[in-house]
Amino acid sequence: MSINFDIVMDSEDYSVDMNSGLDTLRGASESVRQIATTILEERVPQKLTPESKVRTNLKRSFKGSFGQQFSLDFYDESIKKRFAVIGKKAFTELISYFVNEALYQESLELSPKAEKALERLGIELEQNLIKQLQKSSLDHLHTVSNNFNQDVKLRYRLSREKQTTLANLDRTTYATLKPKTDKTKLEITVSITRLNINTGNGRLLIQGENETVAFGFPPQKRYQELKLAAKRCFSENLHTNNGTLDEEWKTLKLRAYTQRTNSGRIIKYWIEGIIDA
Repeated sequence: MSINFDIVMDSEDYSVDMNSGLDTLRGASESVRQIATTILEERVPQKLTPESKVRTNLKRSFKGSFGQQFSLDFYDESIKKRFAVIGKKAFTELISYFVNEALYQESLELSPKAEKALERLGIELEQNLIKQLQKSSLDHLHTVSNNFNQDVKLRYRLSREKQTTLANLDRTTYATLKPKTDKTKLEITVSITRLNINTGNGRLLIQGENETVAFGFPPQKRYQELKLAAKRCFSENLHTNNGTLDEEWKTLKLRAYTQRTNSGRIIKYWIEGIIDA
């Protein structure tokens, strides 16, 4: 039993620097295996070995920039059964979710089946997996982007004709792997566009801006410990704005501080409190 992916590295002549390309492929393998192992074995792997029950295998290369196919394969009957319950579609949604969460990017919308699998993992495993991805595997995955400013795509390969992009990688996403915390207190007016009701992580849109930004709650202010009324402000804002024209969206006024890249770009808001709902 397997699931097929490919990695596409931007190149005009269908070639790529070999050392950087190999490191990027290594990062793709590590990231996918770490996520798959966590989902299917309910543990975050600290070390990936050739004897693991979940492994990746190289397939054909192809033209169109520089493309390399690979598969994720399962070598244990209990693992195969767990994977079958989740299904390929939901499984790839979760891979996209975790890679993009680790990079503070917006991911594909999760289906109810993927949401259920994510909820079953639990908050601690989810957060530990994201930290593990940020340690080295996503750094490796960005090697071509970082060294040569070439874009990279990780894709789910449904067939030769149909692929779904799970993550887009470039120097901008690489910069998020080494963020700095800025404790300067800010007052922000926002609309909630996505919310994980278990962790409190999500995405918000600053009033007057066009792109959403990740948000969460500081470790010392765990979302689970917030008063019900405070949690309801976030979930109700999201619910109210769903299906409403952007110009009619309701807003929240929040107190927050930020995580930024070295260039100063804000990649996450840490919410400290609600000023006005």
